[in-house]
Amino acid sequence: MPRRPEERERIAPPEGVHTRARIKSLEQYHEMYRRSVEDPGSFWEAFAEELDWYNRWDTACEADFEKAQVKWFAGGKLNAAENCLDRHLRTPRRTHTAILWEGERGERRRYSYEELHREVSRFAQVLKDLGVKKGDRVAIYLPLVPELPMAMLACARIGAVHSVIFRGFSPESLCERITDCGAATLITSNVGFRRGALIPTKGYADSALKACPGVKQVIVVRRTEDSTEMTKGRDWFWDELLEKVDVPSDPEVMDAEDPLFILHTSGSTGKPKGVLHATAGYLLHTLKSFEWVFDYQDDEVYWCTEDLSWIVGHSYGVYGPLCAGATVLLVEGEPHYPKPDRLWEVVEKYRVNILYTTPDVLRSSIREGEDWVRRHDLSSLRILGSVGEPINPDVWRWYYRVVGKERCPVVDTWWQTETGGIMITPLPGATPLKPGSAGLPFFGVEPLILRDDGTECGVNEGGYLVIKRAWPGMMRTVYGKPGRFWELYLSQFPGFYFTGDGAEKDDEGYYWLLGRVDDVIRSSGHRLGTTEIENALISHEAVAETAVVPFPHPLKGQGIYAFVTLRAGFKKSEEIKQTLMAHVLRKIGPLATPDKIQLVDGLSKTLSGKIVRRILRKIAAGEADNLGDTSTLADPSVIKDLIQGRQEDH
Repeated sequence: MPRRPEERERIAPPEGVHTRARIKSLEQYHEMYRRSVEDPGSFWEAFAEELDWYNRWDTACEADFEKAQVKWFAGGKLNAAENCLDRHLRTPRRTHTAILWEGERGERRRYSYEELHREVSRFAQVLKDLGVKKGDRVAIYLPLVPELPMAMLACARIGAVHSVIFRGFSPESLCERITDCGAATLITSNVGFRRGALIPTKGYADSALKACPGVKQVIVVRRTEDSTEMTKGRDWFWDELLEKVDVPSDPEVMDAEDPLFILHTSGSTGKPKGVLHATAGYLLHTLKSFEWVFDYQDDEVYWCTEDLSWIVGHSYGVYGPLCAGATVLLVEGEPHYPKPDRLWEVVEKYRVNILYTTPDVLRSSIREGEDWVRRHDLSSLRILGSVGEPINPDVWRWYYRVVGKERCPVVDTWWQTETGGIMITPLPGATPLKPGSAGLPFFGVEPLILRDDGTECGVNEGGYLVIKRAWPGMMRTVYGKPGRFWELYLSQFPGFYFTGDGAEKDDEGYYWLLGRVDDVIRSSGHRLGTTEIENALISHEAVAETAVVPFPHPLKGQGIYAFVTLRAGFKKSEEIKQTLMAHVLRKIGPLATPDKIQLVDGLSKTLSGKIVRRILRKIAAGEADNLGDTSTLADPSVIKDLIQGRQEDH
């Protein structure tokens, strides 16, 4: 579908960013991109020299999508933790701040690269003393405290494979993930905090371990001095174990293709699959994308608001930034608690230069009103980033205008847990920006948009987004289920990696993401992307947030069902439903007009703010008795309200 006039806006890179940027022009981007796709091996080899290696690699890339085999820098030897820490100790950066941390209750800690190296090396030795060795899996179930990245890097240091599990998951979900990766060691905390409430993290872990007999040892971080129930012979306190360490651990020599971590991601069934990432290619992809996409400059403060338990936190909260020698800000708690302006208060307090957040966080800020933003000095900001889902053009403009004061470029990044790093993005000093577009392909990434029959789509024609060839950061397999890797990602369009997303490309080569293809509505013989309908709804001044899903329709096959939350000052009514339907009619046309609009107080979301659409689809279809796993929701009670609201509407 051709882009609407308001989406054709083109914003040039601000002069202040352009003049000092690592990549300074569109011409420079195009030249680098050309080299990266014509000879990707040579392109990435040149930048791989920036890493510290024990032995150089034999070949840059070996990939065969038909056989589900991918290797980068095979034969090379290195260590990820050493590249994030040790190498900086040979430079003046050793005394620079690596991590700034603020707890939910206002506590603060700071670690220089020298100090972080010491803590990681000591805890790596703790793990070795407990018998953890190269190739062992270690589960990590921690709140956002400095011990979380320390544990990740300590595992990488000794060659153990970490599997970080979000601290908001239920005991059942925790057990499922521990069992899937076969971890014998669990690192957790005695308690955590959420919106001021004390969370019994260790209690949840103990409940999970009743069904996980394979876990032989538990290391407990003391988040508070609260009394903690410990199982003798199995449980150990982090600080007490550190006291026994005399000699910090040296890094293990790892092959480039050795596993670095497993991270579970859910599919449409809600069942987790363990995405496995290897060492060298992933590290190089996150390093260079961090430097180029965020245009990181020495001594800037960088803040990714996502929890480290997700791939965003792994790639752009730990490995990419620390490998680049950046100062990383970690903030425990929610961006809008205890007050709606905590996000902006933190930016002002720590003089944040680069902010990487999600459309969900931004929508919540919009809902609270601009006054909360304007009361803070945000002049330190230089680059604004977005991640997690396609950003609506109106939300994009709010971010650019209200937060960035029209001087900070917005880099709207598209990528996935499976891709390891950013795949489509603007570059802040080079790429003219289009609100709502993910921009141009990252180096070495060759996207295509295909029809059902595998032929390539034309300009502004929506289709399936695939990637033509391997890139350094891509997943290697589904842990323990290698056949699933081929089945899920490589079988649909032979010879291509299937992203599961829909997209279209405009006449300048910019990509516009349309959401997951399983969110496409096939109504009256037409394919309608839910993202476009959502964008139309949220462009109305009354709408704070929306999610559009299909539901069975006796005439159309599938109808359009919209869940809508309203901004403050607007009341639920039949009149506003009709107003919104008319608004979509004007914006897109009669085919995209919702058949049903349900006004709601909240949507089914994970604790990271991601909307769980499979649950909304079930509710819209009247299948509320078959919702699947709801334990990962931030507020399971919202389900009752959604179901009741649907029943009242019908």
